[in-house]
Amino acid sequence: MQADIRRIADGIHLVHGSNTNWVILTDGDAVTLVDTGYPGDREALLASLSAVGSAPEAVAAVLVTHAHNDHLGSAGYLSSTYGTPVYAHRAEVPHARRDFLHQVSVGRVLRNAWRPGVVPWSLHALRSGGTAHVPVAGPREFPGEGPLDLPGRPVPVHTPGHTDGHCAFHLPQAGVVISGDGLVSGHPTARVRGPQLLPVMFDRDRGRALASLDVFEALSGDVLVPGHGPVHRGSVREAARVARERGV
Repeated sequence: MQADIRRIADGIHLVHGSNTNWVILTDGDAVTLVDTGYPGDREALLASLSAVGSAPEAVAAVLVTHAHNDHLGSAGYLSSTYGTPVYAHRAEVPHARRDFLHQVSVGRVLRNAWRPGVVPWSLHALRSGGTAHVPVAGPREFPGEGPLDLPGRPVPVHTPGHTDGHCAFHLPQAGVVISGDGLVSGHPTARVRGPQLLPVMFDRDRGRALASLDVFEALSGDVLVPGHGPVHRGSVREAARVARERGV
């Protein structure tokens, strides 16, 4: 599989993997990697780093929006192979270690198998390592408030609901919000395109996911870079409002 790389702005690239996105923030040949796709996306992940003029050795850090397998896939590999630090919100750190797993269960998927797109999505997830054991040894909490001292200067923003420690990343100078799975623009199991929450079966706490849309509404920006679906250009505030209307 060859990843689809889209330049969003100077130093910001959105990469469409197999059903899941990751983001590369560049500063020279050094990069910050936001999420890593499925375990099965590893070859495409490494190729995407090369395509933007970097390499796995130059990844300053992996930032995890949340620790589901389709986002955490190669974080442990980069950490163990290249010593890359992996950061997450403090509530997500034990999830990344796999002290526990808060991910849609096989039973819940089966109960929703009648919904359009669920069966093809689940087969793809299985083939791509969606149920693989991919813990990160020694994930770290974000060091303090405000911008991280990393390429792109991303600002972590806690947006719980999809998982307890789900985080978005704000790039205020670029007007970009990397929204992970807290606010997406599409999914193989979704019936609509454009700003939305994921189908409810994927959220740990739907009420908190809806409440986190207030957090997104407060972020300045006119480009939304989601964990699933294409880039959305337009007011992030308005995108959150539309998602709330669709998600209730």
